[in-house]
Amino acid sequence: MRSANLLNDFAFKYVFGEDCKEANDALKSLLTVFLERKVNKVVVKNSEMVKDYSKMKSPRLDLLVEFDDQTMVDLEMQLRQTKDNLMNRFPYYSARLHGSQDMEGKSYSQLKETIVMIFFNVNIFENDNICNTFRYKCDGDLPFVKEEKEDRMKLRTIEMPKVDLNKPLEVMNEQEKMIYYFLNCHKGMEDSKIKMMIESDEVIQMLEKRVETISDDRWKKIIEDFQKLHENEERIELQLELEELQKAKEKVRKAQEDVRKAEEDVRKAEEDVRKELEDVRKEQEDVRKEQEDVRKEQEDVRKEQEDVRKAQEDVRKQVEEADKKVEDANRQIEQMNQVMKQGIKAMLANGMNLELISKSLSKSEDEIMELLK
Repeated sequence: MRSANLLNDFAFKYVFGEDCKEANDALKSLLTVFLERKVNKVVVKNSEMVKDYSKMKSPRLDLLVEFDDQTMVDLEMQLRQTKDNLMNRFPYYSARLHGSQDMEGKSYSQLKETIVMIFFNVNIFENDNICNTFRYKCDGDLPFVKEEKEDRMKLRTIEMPKVDLNKPLEVMNEQEKMIYYFLNCHKGMEDSKIKMMIESDEVIQMLEKRVETISDDRWKKIIEDFQKLHENEERIELQLELEELQKAKEKVRKAQEDVRKAEEDVRKAEEDVRKELEDVRKEQEDVRKEQEDVRKEQEDVRKEQEDVRKAQEDVRKQVEEADKKVEDANRQIEQMNQVMKQGIKAMLANGMNLELISKSLSKSEDEIMELLK
């Protein structure tokens, strides 16, 4: 068992990214297999990072690729061991690569196609495809451009765990063979399938020569050091993500506090409204009582008015009775006066004078004369 492992970030970049013919040939073979297009020429634009592993900041290769139809493509190739934040990373990778082209003084029609190709050692998408290509599309799979060649931004994913490692070598395609070699090259000739591929496949033979150059103890130490460096970068990245998460939590906490304060304000407002409603209810109750008192007073007044009406009716009746009595008395007086008048006339007829009649009737002569009118 040897130390070489193509799943190691530095080993991956060294095998395919060093500025030498062997690495360049291995890279062209790799791209031809996984892009499924014949590659004539490829230039590694960040090969200096391979020369000094201490400067490597990420396991990616920036490439200028020329296909057999003379199409020029900017390509970024990465090896990822995890699927953390992929939906945020993918658009960033594509935008970073596409926006890195120098367009000063050029027409946008001269923009090269850009492809981000990522090898994953984890499953990402829920389908059986080892390779998936993503482009700009509208809802309902409506393409953003009319022809595929006009689509300038692509993302190509290779999910290595989807390869059936128990599959017989003779039925494996070129992509499956190369992935099998990636995953098991550290076993060397001890693996029967690796041995057969090394003996019969020119592309694998080319890769094997590159892998052999990183199989001694010196490279093992460099790879281990780089692994520690990369792990430290991942820890820093994780720390940054944790800090971002902490900031997000703090924002959530503040938002929750704002919500709590808003709820408290609402509760106080509801309490104020409840008190106001209670005051209104009391005022309404007071008004109701006042209205009841007024109603009772009105009822008492009505009763008093009824009593007055009855008293007035009684007085009226008494007045009527008194008037009748007066009328009866007047009639009696009139009758008496008539009798007295007839008696006076009779006495005058019998020769009695006024003086004598006055004395006998106890009336003055004037009163007697008044009766005789």
